[in-house]
Amino acid sequence: METKNIMIVGVGGQGSLLASKLLGHLFLTEGYDVKVSEVHGMSQRGGSVVTYVRYGDRVASPVIDEGQADFIVSFELLESARWLPYLKKGGQIVTNTQQIDPMPVVTGQMEYPEDLVSKMRSAGARVDAMDCVSLAQQAGSVKAVNLVLLGRLSHYFDFPEEVWQAAIEACVPPKFLEMNRKAFALGKG
Repeated sequence: METKNIMIVGVGGQGSLLASKLLGHLFLTEGYDVKVSEVHGMSQRGGSVVTYVRYGDRVASPVIDEGQADFIVSFELLESARWLPYLKKGGQIVTNTQQIDPMPVVTGQMEYPEDLVSKMRSAGARVDAMDCVSLAQQAGSVKAVNLVLLGRLSHYFDFPEEVWQAAIEACVPPKFLEMNRKAFALGKG
């Protein structure tokens, strides 16, 4: 199988590390060679962060170049637009519709762009956008946005439900397991 590429993008502190760890675990248990990058960016200051998950028969490098991402999983709307050049033709964006103002917007130097979903679609991207924050709160915590996103992402893979559940169980601390399972189910819809 050719190598497949998933970029997980967002703002520091949103849970991208758990999402990439869980995906890496899932692909490993399914017999793929997997490379997961470290978090790149200002992960502790609310800055832009990105991790890469690559899987296939043989994966040489953890890095994804422009135009190579099969999926962009985004925790924040502007981040999905920021990383759009990395999406390959025919690739899929799965994004939270949450908007977190970056520093230029906070300081009044710029305005948050409007209609980002329609702009990305106009640029040729397939965009699956949903309010993951509301679903995470429904599951019990806004911190469960990562599992809501993974639940939505699971639509694009042929893995059985039990494989996803086993990965969740292996990667989520026991005291948060039920909440995260609920968040995954709500994201899956």
